[in-house]
Amino acid sequence: MPKVCANILEAIGDTPLVRINSITRAIPAAVYAKLETFNPGNSIKDRMALKMIEDAERAGELKPGGTIIEGTSGNTGMGLAIAAVIKGYKCIFTTTDKQSKEKVDALQAFGAEVIVCPTNVEPDDPRSYYSVSSRLAQEIPNAWKANQYDNLSNSAAHYEQTGPELWKQTGGKLDHLVVGVGTGGTASGTGRYLKERNPALKVWGIDTYGSVFKKYKETGIFDKHEIYPYITEGIGEDFLPRNVDFSVVDHFEKVTDKDAAVMTRRIAREEGIFAGNSAGAAMAGVLQLQRHFRAGEVVVVIFHDHGSRYLAKMFNDEWMRERGFLEKSGLTARELVSMGLSGELFSVEADEPVQHALRVMSQHDFSQISITRDHRLVGSLNESQLYRVLVERPEVKNEALETVMQPAFPFVDISTPVDLLATMITPESPAVLVRDFKTAKTFIITRSDVIRVL
Repeated sequence: MPKVCANILEAIGDTPLVRINSITRAIPAAVYAKLETFNPGNSIKDRMALKMIEDAERAGELKPGGTIIEGTSGNTGMGLAIAAVIKGYKCIFTTTDKQSKEKVDALQAFGAEVIVCPTNVEPDDPRSYYSVSSRLAQEIPNAWKANQYDNLSNSAAHYEQTGPELWKQTGGKLDHLVVGVGTGGTASGTGRYLKERNPALKVWGIDTYGSVFKKYKETGIFDKHEIYPYITEGIGEDFLPRNVDFSVVDHFEKVTDKDAAVMTRRIAREEGIFAGNSAGAAMAGVLQLQRHFRAGEVVVVIFHDHGSRYLAKMFNDEWMRERGFLEKSGLTARELVSMGLSGELFSVEADEPVQHALRVMSQHDFSQISITRDHRLVGSLNESQLYRVLVERPEVKNEALETVMQPAFPFVDISTPVDLLATMITPESPAVLVRDFKTAKTFIITRSDVIRVL
């Protein structure tokens, strides 16, 4: 009999498992996608959002008429907002300025208030979306913070729902689970359930360059040098959430922003499935991991959310071209690097005095330099701006660099065409940072570098 629901919350779960055919043609194993886009909020986050709310209600932490506070990239907020509509709660969400406008618009459509915070700050910075949400939870009466990263109801939802669904749908014949890791709830909860039934099952966590998960899993070292801005949404982190159970995830595979974005489009065009950016990262990860899959095995990859939230980004040709994600002929940043026309990135710490940066720029004949805080890129300085400030206030040379720094230079992939780099270099941003993800090196390309080859 067709499922009849008393309200929209009963429609969460029981999402389809669909075979992937075109993209995985060269893979001997059978690859299936778990389409979490079929949840009411079009993402897997509906599952844990409802679980967190109901557990908080039972514990007396969330009371009638209360306000739900959360820092969210959009999908968890959507799940919380839908539940709040049915249960009579108010929602206030904080998010980052790297998230798509569609996600913010969708949250507001359900009556939620959304506060946009800067991406490129430390988690404990008072401006971060983590910190702002925590402050609001303390200041607003009768408020409850869901805290999806450390609230273990997150992974419990997947242990109780997603894992059993997959086991039933595959008839217990499941060898590999490929899943993007952000909060860690899906990978940890689903993986734990499946491994209890099949200890030989492998859980492959998809990470992104700029995130700390992979190195921490492999070395036990939390390396701040691993942290830098990235575009891929929904996976990777610059801290270690409690919901990430590193004993459940067997291996983390990093996927570049470009590969994730390009694959997001391929999924729609080759499989007819309109999935989001994290699904693109996960599917690209499947191809990178294909040597581990054997004939007769079953691989399940989680498609976390819906493509409609990325219409202005991955599904927009202009946005893709601006970031060098669409293939284009001609000279690229890679050639500039190989020709020795650009050097590796040199930076100074934000708490150093301005006169220290002046010395460094003079000694190395730099016209601009990057600024870091705890080795994380947070800003930039160029000679034109520095000259202007020094003329106005000579005493500024004794102040910390963070008082005069400008926004950090934009990051692009090393395959970006030079003619695109030329449009990104402006008076406000006189350089571009180029990342070679395979060698983990970052190079700086300036206006003069580009002029030499144009």
